[in-house]
Amino acid sequence: MRNIDHRIVILGAGYTGMMAAIRLAHRTRRTGVRITLVNPSARFTERLRMHQIAAGQDLADHRISDLLARTGIDFVQGAATAIDPGAGTVEVDGGAATLAYDTLVYAVGSSTDVVRVPGADVHAFTLDSPQDAARFTDRLHRIAAEGGMVTVCGGGLTGIEAATEIAETHPGIRVTLISLDEPGVMMGTKARSHLRRALDRLGITVRTGARITKVLPDAVELEGGELVASDACLWTTGVRVPALARQAGVAVDQRGLILVDATLRSVSHPDIHAIGDAAAVRLAWGQIHGTCQSGLPTAQYTADAIARLLRGKKVKPFRFGYFHQPVSLGRRDAVIQFTHADDTPRRACLTGRAAVLYKEIVSGSPVTMYRLSKRMNVSATLSKGGRATRRPAA
Repeated sequence: MRNIDHRIVILGAGYTGMMAAIRLAHRTRRTGVRITLVNPSARFTERLRMHQIAAGQDLADHRISDLLARTGIDFVQGAATAIDPGAGTVEVDGGAATLAYDTLVYAVGSSTDVVRVPGADVHAFTLDSPQDAARFTDRLHRIAAEGGMVTVCGGGLTGIEAATEIAETHPGIRVTLISLDEPGVMMGTKARSHLRRALDRLGITVRTGARITKVLPDAVELEGGELVASDACLWTTGVRVPALARQAGVAVDQRGLILVDATLRSVSHPDIHAIGDAAAVRLAWGQIHGTCQSGLPTAQYTADAIARLLRGKKVKPFRFGYFHQPVSLGRRDAVIQFTHADDTPRRACLTGRAAVLYKEIVSGSPVTMYRLSKRMNVSATLSKGGRATRRPAA
């Protein structure tokens, strides 16, 4: 292999960063390539299970150092605070450390957008980290003792999972799910019907067509001035990405996602590869949205692409298609909507106990995949999108 002692720095140890690091270490073993993984926390966060932590359930504590054991990857705990593409360096924790790179993998992920609506950043909880979820859990215990009210803002998959988990775990709490659109609007008719029955069974009040204008200490204000009483507000709608790439002069879109070519390399700085939530990945059928389902394939692809580039080989364009929308509805129910490549619903869906088992396998698969990837090349791609992804993006 060429480029002995090639320095690869990976920013972010979420689902995508962890996958890219471990797979890349396996693909470049015994070559002299040096891989460094940077992350603010020493704990690997299972974002797919954050709603369970929020409801008060104990989950496994996965340490990044344990997941990286015997890979040869260097782990640096700290936050990347600046990138200098010209010098090929990353500043960690405001200059406490500076890492030089030949190749940079940008996997910083995203967080909940609490800036767009006044008061959300002050009065609402999020599920962005185990610490955030734990603070919400503490609040839930006090509300449950008083028979209080919780509002979950956002009818996407995260909001649905959080609302149902809270209602099932704390039946004394009155839960209201507030959404501009019908919860599960992206699903087919059968899946939406099952979802609605689950919400009704758990006693969750659903407010749709409601635009939230402000979050107050004890209420959520809707357009028109109506107040929905709330002892705790959980905010699950909207996403934002760090300004790190924009501040470094890397080409980004209006949301701050790195603009990439067909091989997921920055269009302005080809030595930067962007994956997961932080990359603006556009295929023939449209732009992929940030989920674990799409993030892991971008990480797998990028690890393989970098390994091929280091060997002087050509890289084929990235291909991906969505396959399913798995949603927990508490611990005893779930719904799985199978989809076309562009994430529109197929006719088929799975519900009930079979869906619970399916969802648990999906939620637990990343950690299993990391462990297997130390020894073999494990595919994270359920679908490459068929004919649609064989055409170049528009």
